[in-house]
Amino acid sequence: MTALHGVQALQSIVPQGETIEVTTDSEALKLALRQLAGGVSVIAAGEGNERTGATVTSATALSVEPPRMLVLLNRTSSTWPVIERFGHFSVNILGREHEDIANRFAGRGGLKGPDRYQGAEWTTLSSGAPVLAGGLASVDCVLEEGIERHSHVIVIGRAVAIRSRAGASLAYRDGRYAVV
Repeated sequence: MTALHGVQALQSIVPQGETIEVTTDSEALKLALRQLAGGVSVIAAGEGNERTGATVTSATALSVEPPRMLVLLNRTSSTWPVIERFGHFSVNILGREHEDIANRFAGRGGLKGPDRYQGAEWTTLSSGAPVLAGGLASVDCVLEEGIERHSHVIVIGRAVAIRSRAGASLAYRDGRYAVV
């Protein structure tokens, strides 16, 4: 086992299969989590010119009975205050054809707020939150609770409408998109 400290030391070539031990700082945690592939979703919230959203890999079901979604958002994200204000959000699971949407909602290209919605068809379901018309799945949620902890907000939503279709989903691992 090799003991290294910090991400810069890990950027050196490490033999395949060798275990690397690092300190328990935020950079080490980020490096470890880059090894975990996550499904890519866009969290959308707001109405009209007050719409915004974010690309996440942290959306999942909290429970299926009752149907509840869980999303982790950075507290500095522009999305959390909009969810809190409007009391709704949607989780839009992206397919292979949605990489450009994932990039826009991740802030690549500098687009913010309602400008991120350009180039795709959006609709609404029950809550009034924006829903990607061509997404693999969309879970329309009413905000049940937001729990602020450390750098993030744990957002819990009650699913009020769900729409899905078959297709290959977009995933993210080690700084790259993949299709699964």
